[in-house]
Amino acid sequence: SSFDVAVVGAGIVGLATARELLQRRPSLALAVLEKEQEPAHHQSGHNSGVIHSGIYYTPGSLKAKLCVQGAALCYKYCDQKGIPYKQCGKLIVAVEQDEIPRLKALYERGLQNNVPGLKLIGAKEIQEKEPFCRGLMALDSPYTGIVDYKQVAQSYARDVQEAGGTILTGFEVTDMEMAKESSAESEDGKAAFFPSIYYRDF
Repeated sequence: SSFDVAVVGAGIVGLATARELLQRRPSLALAVLEKEQEPAHHQSGHNSGVIHSGIYYTPGSLKAKLCVQGAALCYKYCDQKGIPYKQCGKLIVAVEQDEIPRLKALYERGLQNNVPGLKLIGAKEIQEKEPFCRGLMALDSPYTGIVDYKQVAQSYARDVQEAGGTILTGFEVTDMEMAKESSAESEDGKAAFFPSIYYRDF
């Protein structure tokens, strides 16, 4: 088969990329190539599953902006698709006196990044939230959550297929080369170059 776009790897990044491409360009003939027999077989299905709230990144940075927006979009997507998650929150705990200034600086950074619901709590509130935790002060991040990203990736795969994309499992990419295509030209009139992908069908 011939495709306009081939995405190599059906992990969560590859599937999210394919999904977004088809949302923007529904007419694309798109394939996702995956060497394993199922999507999200490796890192996407074996990570900690944290939905990060965006506390740590430098204020004003793209990472900070995308982390906060991404968390909101992740919760929204899970709600739309019926994917279970737990918005369990997170405590970042200062156990020594000299850690408190750093904790307060982290709190200020989180506020600058527009992380929802952040607050500093004392030892009593720490115990109320987590009886097995001891600390002088903690940063409470209620917006942090956990989700099974393999389920999210599998849902992305269904979205890709429903949008007309093809997911080919058991296809390992073994080589690529740049090939000159005479039928396509770039905006400046010069010939465009596209990679030719070689794969092995198991």
